Amino acid sequence: MQQAKHNKKVTGKILQVAVPAPLYTTFDYLSPETVRDKVPPPGSRVRVPFGRRTQIGIVLANADHSDVPGDKLKAVQATLDSEPVLPAALLKLLKWAANYYQHPLGEVIHSAMPALLRKGKAATIKGPTLWRVNTAINSTETPLKRAPRQQQLLNLLQQHEQGLTDEQLNQRLEHWRPTMKTMLAKGLVVKSVLPCITDPVQAEAGPKLNPQQQSIIDTIISQAAGYQAHLVHGITGSGKTEIYIALAQRAINANKQVLVLVPEISLTPQLTARFRTRLGVRTALLHSGLNDGERLCAWSSAAHNQAHLVIGTRSAVFTPMPQLGLIIIDEEHDGSYKQQDGFRYNARDLALVRAQQTDIPVVMGSATPSLETLHNAYSRRYQLHTLSQRAGSSQSPRIELLNLCRQKLQHGLSPKLLQALDKHLNHRGQVLLFLNRRGYSPLLMCHECGWTTSCQRCDAHMTYHKSQHLLRCHHCGTEAPVPAHCSDCGNTELISIGAGTERIEQYLQSLYPDTRIERIDRDTTRRKGSLDAKLEQARSGNARILVGTQMLAKGHDFPNVTLVGVIDTDQGLYSGDFRAAEHLAQLITQVAGRAGRAEKPGEVLIQTHHPDHPLLQTLLHQGYDGFAHAALAEREQAGFPPYRHLALLRCEALKVELALAFMESARDCLGDSDAVDLFGPLPAPMEKRAGRYRFQLILQSSQRQALHRLLRPWTLALTQLKTSNKVRWSIDVDPYDTY
Repeated sequence: MQQAKHNKKVTGKILQVAVPAPLYTTFDYLSPETVRDKVPPPGSRVRVPFGRRTQIGIVLANADHSDVPGDKLKAVQATLDSEPVLPAALLKLLKWAANYYQHPLGEVIHSAMPALLRKGKAATIKGPTLWRVNTAINSTETPLKRAPRQQQLLNLLQQHEQGLTDEQLNQRLEHWRPTMKTMLAKGLVVKSVLPCITDPVQAEAGPKLNPQQQSIIDTIISQAAGYQAHLVHGITGSGKTEIYIALAQRAINANKQVLVLVPEISLTPQLTARFRTRLGVRTALLHSGLNDGERLCAWSSAAHNQAHLVIGTRSAVFTPMPQLGLIIIDEEHDGSYKQQDGFRYNARDLALVRAQQTDIPVVMGSATPSLETLHNAYSRRYQLHTLSQRAGSSQSPRIELLNLCRQKLQHGLSPKLLQALDKHLNHRGQVLLFLNRRGYSPLLMCHECGWTTSCQRCDAHMTYHKSQHLLRCHHCGTEAPVPAHCSDCGNTELISIGAGTERIEQYLQSLYPDTRIERIDRDTTRRKGSLDAKLEQARSGNARILVGTQMLAKGHDFPNVTLVGVIDTDQGLYSGDFRAAEHLAQLITQVAGRAGRAEKPGEVLIQTHHPDHPLLQTLLHQGYDGFAHAALAEREQAGFPPYRHLALLRCEALKVELALAFMESARDCLGDSDAVDLFGPLPAPMEKRAGRYRFQLILQSSQRQALHRLLRPWTLALTQLKTSNKVRWSIDVDPYDTY
């Protein structure tokens, strides 16, 4: 089945198929007898035997012969599509991605499709099922005393006149389907199917554009024909979204589709509402919060040109769009665009490749562009457009560093920050407190001997979650009850060290018992819909105090926020990761930009024990641009991206010896190249995580082509190592971090 040299060739209709397996090859199959007259086209799905199982594969090409012996070839079991589900342009992008990121093509293609397509389901456009009470029947005349389960379900539906979807029912009642089937047969309920994409609405006029916004729009439109990468570098609140909307409107008016990428699911509803009300077109959403049916419906709607606008997170870059005319990448700097496991692609970079292959413009926007993107803009590979003033009447906030040295802190809050918080609340302002650390405190410590709560599976402490009365490792997910005493000395006095968002929230609630406080982090937004509800409370001003992690820092428009407090910057000042300074500067700038976005003036207070640190001083006096120029100069001197290109070989195993043996063999089988430097094997910064020992080899080169010439044969050689099946290993091209 696997392609190989052989004297005996087979002629006939052969299908070259990509199968989701960790193998860097495609496979030949005989076309099934039932479709001899119509061979499945490239991009269509077929069900094939693979080892002892069957798999859903994608046809890549048709051939007249195979080098595999005839008695070794197996036939396709079934053809699932008469037309390609992956058009030629998308297959081209996926092949490029598999080659660039050194990942098996079958797995790359598999990950790009919705889950239901991967399972062999039909590529249909069908929205969620809605259940409602049948108002034509008087339920009071239908006694259900002997059917309490039916009565319970009927009461639930009566409380929601608009009806409930399958997913909403799953959240409210277990094992409801058999009961609903009985009630449907009795005529007590009505079943219908909702559309999976939003219907067009009456478009609304937007705000008047300022001269900077209009100039950028005119410039991009004048160069709209063919591929061109544009970077809109605008300070927070400068109106980048209005530029996106104007450009999207022009593309849609030309009967083109528009793809908008956002880094986080939390940004999707707000951005979607703005695009919908301004453009009034059918919009498909694609993000991790959708169930499988909703995702397939949105994906298929875009593929059939029924959705003119697609807004989605990372994987939306693979959405088939036959009339794609413009790609927009919001917050292009965000690390969420990089997939951190499995197929380790960067959606921002693939969007640029897709735009180039499709010969269409791509527009990136950020108040804090990545250093790689800025370097490309300064080198004129991208066209740079600058927004230096806020839109409307809002002004940039006043920023001040608060020196924490010798200050008495209350649960991590300094006296000056508490005074400012009180002042802004008294003046009807809204306060946002940012701390990128969830839980109550980072660890518990024995007050007698200094013992701390460490994770047994990771080189990390376990975080104390007071409201749940448990310890949780935020790296591997291990949970444990809070100990009653120290395991070393038996002392019962365990103290919490440091502050997390939960601790800040509880302390502020004790200070302001009648004030609504919303905590927004991963712990409080796990249930579907909870994040949207909390963000709505924040935007409306009902929640006067907002406490949260970086989920609050990204792209949100909170018009009532007048004070932003950054509680702890020090944890990011001395990291060993070469991108740490860039990430911290972006985070501080982004969260500071939430203040003073309406008519009220804004204030930003940044707590630190190191107010004289060069990064903080540069940000304070020269802004993000000044920081970026200084950081780029440091990167060039140190030989880090964007001036040199990186690839990481990561390896982890239950035993140190196995991991080291594999890494040493990997180093030995690496080809020679004077243009590529090798470092390692080295322990990962967190050497032990989730019970596995982790090591890495770093490849570095100033020539991207030289690096990739070495990577391809090396990747294939790694699969042949005897130790490769005893460890977990992966290659990460253009790694986002080295952890």
